[in-house]
Amino acid sequence: MYMNKTIIEYFILKGFSDNPKLQILVFVIVLIIYVMTFGGNTMVLILICLERHLHTPMYFFLANLSIIDVSFTTTMLYKIFYSFLTGEKLVSFFECLFQCYMSGSFSIHELYILTAMSYDRYVAICRPLSYPLVMNQRTCVVLASLCWVSGFLFASPLAWILSTFSCYTSIEINHFNCDLIILTKMTCSDTSVLDILTFIEGLILFAISPFLLTFVPYIFIIIAIMKFRTTTGKYKAFYTCSSHLTVVILLYTINIIQYMIPSNLDYKKMYSLVNTVVVPLLNPLIYSLKNQDMKNALRKKRTIWCNMSI
Repeated sequence: MYMNKTIIEYFILKGFSDNPKLQILVFVIVLIIYVMTFGGNTMVLILICLERHLHTPMYFFLANLSIIDVSFTTTMLYKIFYSFLTGEKLVSFFECLFQCYMSGSFSIHELYILTAMSYDRYVAICRPLSYPLVMNQRTCVVLASLCWVSGFLFASPLAWILSTFSCYTSIEINHFNCDLIILTKMTCSDTSVLDILTFIEGLILFAISPFLLTFVPYIFIIIAIMKFRTTTGKYKAFYTCSSHLTVVILLYTINIIQYMIPSNLDYKKMYSLVNTVVVPLLNPLIYSLKNQDMKNALRKKRTIWCNMSI
């Protein structure tokens, strides 16, 4: 029934282009961005760990977000670095499956951690008197744990179904990493169950649930802020939420653009690269530049390190 079917144990990642000059350019750009992403998120983690006044629920969730960003970017980009340095483009079926699984898991992690941060901002502004009781250490740990467990749990069925596919029409993947959608199109196995599950999880877990749980609290936050009597109070409240809201809007904007870009595979690969490196890079920059506590902590540590080096 199917022609050219092959039961395979590995794939070949074609990358961005067969042009050596373009490969070098992409490698250099991606390496620079990755170093900046790793350095920025690591800096955020170090500051949060070392500064006592940053040991609050908001920065606890921010630390989790930084771990997710570094892990996601490393998982998605390591094959680009390895292929360029060694010339090896082969990727085992298990390695490809693992990359698809971790990609889906970290995407869910990020959406749900941002949702937890939205809830934290809601309690801080709308229920300030009960904030220390509601957002205590136990609550924060439970919320973060639920975000991590949910990501690993919800991505498991997709990975398990994909692992049962052994028949593919080609061993070449025209991408720089393993992508669930591309593998689904390449397989000659029955994908009906996977298609239905992908649609349901994508709609509920990636779209409706996190979107509503993230933005509905901001409706109440805005209503509460508008009731403040002083302009200074309103400004401080909006400023407190601005970093988180900026990151959330950026992430959802990029996700929406995914469904608006042309179906050309080159555009898809470029979008995937942007989604992989831009958001994880901008998250620490936004929180560092827009958050006064982070800027003060950075200045303090920079002064200490400068004095120690003299």
